Amino acid sequence: MGLLIAALLLFVIALLLMASGQIESTGPLMIAFFVLLGVGFRGFDRLKGYTYTTMIFAGVAAAMYYPQPLTEYEGYSFSKLITPLIQIIMFGMGTSMSIKDFVGVAKMPKGVFVGLASQLTIMPLLGFTIASLSGFPPEIAAGIILIGCTPSGLASNVMSYLAKANLALSITITAVATILAPFTTPFLMKMLAGTFIAIDVWDMMWSIVKMVIFPIGGGLLFNRFLSGKAKWLDDAMPLVSMIGIGIIITIITAAGRDSLLEIGGILIVLVMIHNLMGYNLGYWISRLLRLDEKDCRTIALEVGMQNGGLASGLANEMGKAATVGLAPAVFGPLMNITGSVLASYWHRKPPLEKPAKKVPGDNP
Repeated sequence: MGLLIAALLLFVIALLLMASGQIESTGPLMIAFFVLLGVGFRGFDRLKGYTYTTMIFAGVAAAMYYPQPLTEYEGYSFSKLITPLIQIIMFGMGTSMSIKDFVGVAKMPKGVFVGLASQLTIMPLLGFTIASLSGFPPEIAAGIILIGCTPSGLASNVMSYLAKANLALSITITAVATILAPFTTPFLMKMLAGTFIAIDVWDMMWSIVKMVIFPIGGGLLFNRFLSGKAKWLDDAMPLVSMIGIGIIITIITAAGRDSLLEIGGILIVLVMIHNLMGYNLGYWISRLLRLDEKDCRTIALEVGMQNGGLASGLANEMGKAATVGLAPAVFGPLMNITGSVLASYWHRKPPLEKPAKKVPGDNP
């Protein structure tokens, strides 16, 4: 509680300094505010799930106040770190998967089909509509479409578990959507974002293969032959992945800081609309198709939560991290907040279990 009080005090002081026009001097206060807030959340069961997102906000605050040290050092651009970090994150994703995750296609064909079809239509079309109405420069608008065209990631699996949804279905949809990404993402981007910027389909396919397919394949092999034999690596990969995503968001924020100062507020609102509409449309379309409550929750999260890290990596591969990469950088932290809130709400409302089918001969 003491840390939260200290954080609140720093925030109040920062607001007073801003009101007096001393905005530049509030940088250390805002960074310390988010750090103390995140550490303070660890002492409360209901709040500790927000620690990671709060720490990302600390990195974003640092990037907004001090962009130059987080953009390059002695001529070395930190954007060169993005692709290797994505590959490490995808390797970590692969270590948490197995071939069994793909068997769910046969066990839950309707749920997988509805989930994939929803993910490949709802978010890309929403992204295109929002980008077209935004009035943003073409490259920034294309970033909104890009986040809609990427598959879901591990975050949706975590939220499905917390929401008491169908975790097996969530993992299967994520796995299949990720494997299909070298084909679906470039095709959708060419079709929808091609009106905003030039899209090289083959180049994007290769970028996804080297950033996603190869590392995930390595992770699957590790899980098959070495899982449990290198326990330190098993334990470290989730933490490494989270730190990697935080670093990527911080680098992109620093690179696109000037653009964010101009359109940041509007971009946040539009990205939030994109995210929330994804949840709602994913859920209600599943309801209309008569899936059970657990599956509806799963598909809502699979549709609304995208792989922001992959989108950021693709923007960087295109050489447009400071523009196309802005929407994914904003989407990631917001998605974690809204997903956590939604998962917590559903956690308190367990779905009703279907009654078991009566077997002939059973007693009434």
